[in-house]
Amino acid sequence: MISRLPLDEQLTTLKSVLSRNEMLLEVLDRTATLGLPGWYVTAGCLFQTVWNVVTDRHPSSGIKDYDVFYFDSRDLSWEAEDRVIRAAAEAFTGLPTQVEVRNEARVHLWYEEKFGVACAPYASTEEAIDSFAATTCCLGVRLEPGGAWRVYAPHGLSDVFSLVVRPNPVLAPREVYETKTARWRQQWPELTVLDWPSAPTEPARSSS
Repeated sequence: MISRLPLDEQLTTLKSVLSRNEMLLEVLDRTATLGLPGWYVTAGCLFQTVWNVVTDRHPSSGIKDYDVFYFDSRDLSWEAEDRVIRAAAEAFTGLPTQVEVRNEARVHLWYEEKFGVACAPYASTEEAIDSFAATTCCLGVRLEPGGAWRVYAPHGLSDVFSLVVRPNPVLAPREVYETKTARWRQQWPELTVLDWPSAPTEPARSSS
C-alpha cells in the first residue's frame, strides 16, 4: 500500500500522482509567475486528485476549483487583495476551471461572519492550512525557484492515500466538516469518514 511506504517514497509518489492532473500542473506553473509571498496551491484539488488516481477515476474528476493561498500582512485592505485577484485572473486566462486566490493574512477579518466562530489572525499560509476542517485536507504544494516542489503536509500523507478523512476540530465548526464530507462521499463513496469527536464531558465533582 502507498500509505505504508517510507515518507520519502510517499513524497515521490505524491508528485507522480499529482502530475497526472494536467490542470493542476498548469495552475502551479502559472501561480509561480505571480510572485506571491508564501503561496501554495492547496485544498481539494490536491487530495481529490489523489483520491481520483487511487480509485481509477480521471485525475481531475469532481474537482470544482483550484485554491491558491498566499500570505501578505503588509496591507490588509480588501483593495490590496483584489489587485492580486485581478492579476491572477489575467494569469489564469484561458484555463477551463475556476482558480480562487486568497490572502490568508485577511481571513480573521471575515471568517466569523461566514462561519459563526472567531478566527485568530494567522501568522503564515502554513498556519491557515493547519486549520482545515479535516487533517486529510492539510496539504499544500508550490514550485520553488528552479522548479523544485515544496510540499507542506503537517499530518503526513497516509490518510490521503488511504482515503481516510479525519476531523481536525481546531477552528472550523462540526457542521462545516459534516457538510463537506457528505458532499465528498457522493463523489467518492470509497472514503472512510471518521466522526467528529464528541465534546469532552466534565469530570464529576466529588462530594466531601
